[in-house]
Amino acid sequence: MKKVKLFTVFIIIISIVEFLIMLLLSNIKFESILIEALTDILILSILSTPLLYILLYKPQEKKLNEYIKELEEYKDVVNESSIVSKTDIKGNITFVNEAFCDISGYTKEELIGQPHSIIRHFGTSNRLFKELWQIILSKKTWNGIIKNKKKDGTHYWVDSTIKPILNSNGDITEFISVRNDITEIQNYKELLGVSLKEKESTLNSQFNYMIQYEDAVSKSSAITRINKNFIFTYVNDNYEKLTGYSKNEVVGKSQFEFPEDAKGSLHGVVGAMLENKIYTDIFEGIHKSGNPYYSISTVAPIKDKNQETIEYLVIKHDITDEINLKNEIEATQREVVFTMGSIGESRSKETGFHVKRVAEYSYLLAKLYGLDEEQAQLIKQASPMHDIGKVAIPDSILNKPGKLTDDEFEEMKKHSKLGHEMLKHSKRSILNKASIIACEHHERYDGTGYPNGLKDEEINIAARITTVVDVFDALGHDRIYKKAWRLEDILELFKEEKGKHFEPKLIDLFIDNLDKFLEIQKRFND
Repeated sequence: MKKVKLFTVFIIIISIVEFLIMLLLSNIKFESILIEALTDILILSILSTPLLYILLYKPQEKKLNEYIKELEEYKDVVNESSIVSKTDIKGNITFVNEAFCDISGYTKEELIGQPHSIIRHFGTSNRLFKELWQIILSKKTWNGIIKNKKKDGTHYWVDSTIKPILNSNGDITEFISVRNDITEIQNYKELLGVSLKEKESTLNSQFNYMIQYEDAVSKSSAITRINKNFIFTYVNDNYEKLTGYSKNEVVGKSQFEFPEDAKGSLHGVVGAMLENKIYTDIFEGIHKSGNPYYSISTVAPIKDKNQETIEYLVIKHDITDEINLKNEIEATQREVVFTMGSIGESRSKETGFHVKRVAEYSYLLAKLYGLDEEQAQLIKQASPMHDIGKVAIPDSILNKPGKLTDDEFEEMKKHSKLGHEMLKHSKRSILNKASIIACEHHERYDGTGYPNGLKDEEINIAARITTVVDVFDALGHDRIYKKAWRLEDILELFKEEKGKHFEPKLIDLFIDNLDKFLEIQKRFND
């Protein structure tokens, strides 16, 4: 502005000087001189206008463009990093950016022209919006946290700043709102607030419950605490009852001085402890008296606030009585199965040791074949029942000293299906397996056996195993219809029938481990 004034004064001074010189040097009338001077002033002003623009406004225009460019960049940054919307003075939406659409679930077409209450959440109080409008209508900026509603009905939280936009007269023309998504933080705060409120209101009750739970667990289970070096630091009264050792005998001693065998191996237990994992298994320990005891034990790492393990808590539930009862039931089942198998043999005037040897042979061959302990034991317990169907065969056929006729042999063959029918309805694993063995132990590997003509792996592995050991024992002992074979002749038959009557792999395993089978034969000789 100063430059304008100085330039104007400069023009006027020049014009006055020119006027005075002309007045002094000429005889022209004053009026003419005055008119000519004013004309010159006008011409000089017109000619100097471009110069005035260059001097005054050109630099300002350059600065203005730079400012506009900077503002555009600021606008882009805000638009990309924040949730932006604009409304008219009535609160109707006039602009939304992509971030606003993304978080609300609405499209721009669905939002433009709508009142801002389209995203209002019912959980936000009327009081907040009343205060908000009072502030922004007074031409001040409002800032606060608002819970909004998405198109799908779910909610989101924003930290919002709303500013009124004024024109040159100071009147509000619109409102602009810039927001940041704080949904995750706010939801966590709400959850934490509810949780803390609940915990605060029930802390005493919870503490009381905790004491009662701890007391109940302690009275029903044996509890120990072991440090990171596997040294006992605490045992309760039930641990003393379970093991027979007093607290003084245990605390301060290594866990390995009181060994327990885990079903999943002690190595697995220690590995889980070192990896800070919770481990649960059935453990067998030795009572101070020398008798075994059993427990379902859970070993859990106890961690500090930094998640570092500081000790291990071991909770043992005594199941000694249950295990002993289970063992007794299983022993009874085995005895019943063995006795039933012996009945079938005794009817044909054959020794009961046959079923005992078959049981031991079948277990050994199952293990050699690669079956696990549980499967091998099941075959051992079920195989004595392989000829149970003979109880329904007439004595005249069963005890005939000579060769059977074709009709008699057909009658004898029925014992396989009869044994299966007797046992197949049982839900007990031993009897169920026995029914399969009874049905299939006369099937042949090449499919020429009876009663169903099964072949190779169609025949259950339990029956394939029982077939080998049953033939071995039957041929090696006197029967009413024959004399015992020599071992060499039995082995020769096995070699001839490999792949025909018997599974080849089983015959190879049997011959390779013959000494072990002969040892069993010797132990249970008639």
